[in-house]
Amino acid sequence: MFGFETVELSRALTAMTLIFHAIFATLGVGVPVLVSTAEFIGIKKKDPHYTLLARRWTRGYTITVAIGVVTGTAIGLQLSLIWPSFMQLAGNVIALPLFMETFAFFFEAIFLGIYLYTWDRFKNPMYHWLLSIPVVIGGTLSAFFITTVNSFMNTPQGFEMEEGRFTAVDPLAAMFNPATPTKVFHVISSSYLTAAAVLAGIAAFIILMKKGSLYHKKALKLTVMMTFLFAILTAVAGDLSAKFLAEHQPEKLAAGEWHFETEEGADLVVFGSLNENNVVENAIRIPNALSFLAHGDFQAEVEGLNETPEDERPPLWIHYMFDLMVSIGFYTLGISLLFLLFWKMKKWNEFHPLLLWGIVATGPLSMLAIEFGWIFAEVGRQPWILRGFMTVAEGATTSPYVFSMFVLFALVYLVLAIGCLATLRKIFKGKPAELELEHRYPQTAAASKEGDE
Repeated sequence: MFGFETVELSRALTAMTLIFHAIFATLGVGVPVLVSTAEFIGIKKKDPHYTLLARRWTRGYTITVAIGVVTGTAIGLQLSLIWPSFMQLAGNVIALPLFMETFAFFFEAIFLGIYLYTWDRFKNPMYHWLLSIPVVIGGTLSAFFITTVNSFMNTPQGFEMEEGRFTAVDPLAAMFNPATPTKVFHVISSSYLTAAAVLAGIAAFIILMKKGSLYHKKALKLTVMMTFLFAILTAVAGDLSAKFLAEHQPEKLAAGEWHFETEEGADLVVFGSLNENNVVENAIRIPNALSFLAHGDFQAEVEGLNETPEDERPPLWIHYMFDLMVSIGFYTLGISLLFLLFWKMKKWNEFHPLLLWGIVATGPLSMLAIEFGWIFAEVGRQPWILRGFMTVAEGATTSPYVFSMFVLFALVYLVLAIGCLATLRKIFKGKPAELELEHRYPQTAAASKEGDE
């Protein structure tokens, strides 16, 4: 259809679904941590500002969870519709984590419902806060189980190959494959980071537009502090992931770093371009840094891409995905640290407009980093859908109706996006936090007004 091969359309449809789903899945994993933290601080400090933060964040979170359910279901459907050969080969191996991911979601959803409908129902508010813990656990477990499936696709194990079929399947060995520890750590930490950055960006934007109240300033300080902590965790996870790639997927690391020749003391290439002979030009080179990134030793040998057969090499443009992801990560770490320094230095104004705009940018940039990271992870595995066992071309459907499915799902995602934005607007427009604070906690609202003045 329109000159596109079925395999290309299948990849495009799956890419569109994953890119859209990643937005809601990331928030679904990260926001509960922020909600639980805010409510806990509110209870311990007896500060209704933080309690109200938890209330309002939960309302928005509920909408994103609902959209994430639909897009997650679409992914499961497309595994069977678009990649039938892959599911026929590996379906019995990945069935356990797919089922457990569904179980984790229902676990999260049940406790989220209880959490939503039990506000102010307990004399001791700590009992209500305890209900947030299963929501956090459920969201994080959901990410864990589905990430083990992706990890398996990168380092498959837990089976024997007999006559083109997987037999003697060990589901636990398949789940806990070599890629699982670093990949799960990276996915979960970056989800926490992105959720904190998005909420920090919203708080900073409101302060810029409306001179925000004490409520928004507390929200900003909490979310930026969480952003900084999770940025450190994500940096550690990224370092471990690079070392994993060097050992288990050297071709992905080499393609992502434009490292062609095996050598000791390898340089780290940042951005730049390639000429027709694959010679790196106009790049920033950090001497010996790739060797350190890959093996923790500035003189270590790093395998070059030329060691990999040409038909098994990932596309070289993933280099930009890697560099953009890392650059955004360091930017987020730096801007959050700068805010915290301004906050602690009494003579400096942490609410300076330039600094606030820098924080506003972390929200969309962090979400883009999630997308860039997943593109690097998935395209960097090419040409394999199941590394070493099945290529993408072998796993794709031969149905002539993939283009029709692409259009149908694109329309569904458009409706979902519009519905999500319209619903969030309905929930929050004309209902500022200050009015709700005054309604629920009049004494705190009065003190806040005096503090703002």
